[in-house]
Amino acid sequence: MITGITGQDGCYLAAHLIKYGYRVIGTTRQISPRRLTGLQQLGICDAVALETDSLDNVESIEKLIDDYCPEMIFHLSGQSSPRLSFDQPEETFESVAGSTRRLLQAMHRATLPSRLFVAGSCEMFGNSHQQPVTCQSRCDPINPYAAAKESAFQSVRDYRERHGLFACTGVLFNHESPLRPEHFVTQKIIAGACSIAQGRQKDLHLGNLSIERDWGWAPEYVVAMEKMLSREQPEDFILATGKHTSLRVFVSAAFEAVGLSWEDYVVHDKQFVRLQESYHPHASVNETTDRLGWTATIQIPELVQRLIEAYKKLDKANYSDS
Repeated sequence: MITGITGQDGCYLAAHLIKYGYRVIGTTRQISPRRLTGLQQLGICDAVALETDSLDNVESIEKLIDDYCPEMIFHLSGQSSPRLSFDQPEETFESVAGSTRRLLQAMHRATLPSRLFVAGSCEMFGNSHQQPVTCQSRCDPINPYAAAKESAFQSVRDYRERHGLFACTGVLFNHESPLRPEHFVTQKIIAGACSIAQGRQKDLHLGNLSIERDWGWAPEYVVAMEKMLSREQPEDFILATGKHTSLRVFVSAAFEAVGLSWEDYVVHDKQFVRLQESYHPHASVNETTDRLGWTATIQIPELVQRLIEAYKKLDKANYSDS
């Protein structure tokens, strides 16, 4: 069972599980053509059972678990934008921390046991760490989204230690794919570079190019999620590449992939500069490699090339249809 199955990670995780013979049930707030785009692009829309469930109360979640008796539950739903969380703090907390707590309660009360993976976020560490972070590092959230993720992280530990549930958190650093929503800066860069190369756009307005992030390839990360629930004992893990790259390098790689020099087209725009965004913690991936047996292999040059190729393919298909 995958909550938030129509999101980037939900789609790739469903495809991964189906490939290995799992029966997949997915929950989503509503079923609409727009929401099903990712599943359709991966060709698995008809291979999953969809349930409209908002995770708003323990009883409905418990019934869902008892009806399907899932071996594994992957909790990927919830408001996913740190920026939007400032405008919607209560909604963010409910959709992230509240839903996780209710899911844990329902699992504790359910007739048959399930294993739970919860999607965590590196945002919960804040920007005060000078050394690479691990799952034991101090949390120092600086936005409502990060605070909600920290609360969910602690709830998972609480239920695992006090009630013996097989529950764990994968602390996710940035991970990209062609299914990433358009409002993410990486997708904006890819779309902008391709549009400029094709003469449909003159320039690209961006904020602080010196920010650094740990960018990975989303289809790899869902493999780690499944591995975490296939272990003998539950344990939290950092899911990251362990390498930071500046936005400037990402931009340069994107424009180079379409045969252009980024300096000729990128315009610095103060409206896209956000406070407290310049620093992100570095990830320590030693435990993930040694204990989980998973390592991210796709690095920035190949990641950007894959995003460019996917965008061109989709763009060509859209123009062919129009």
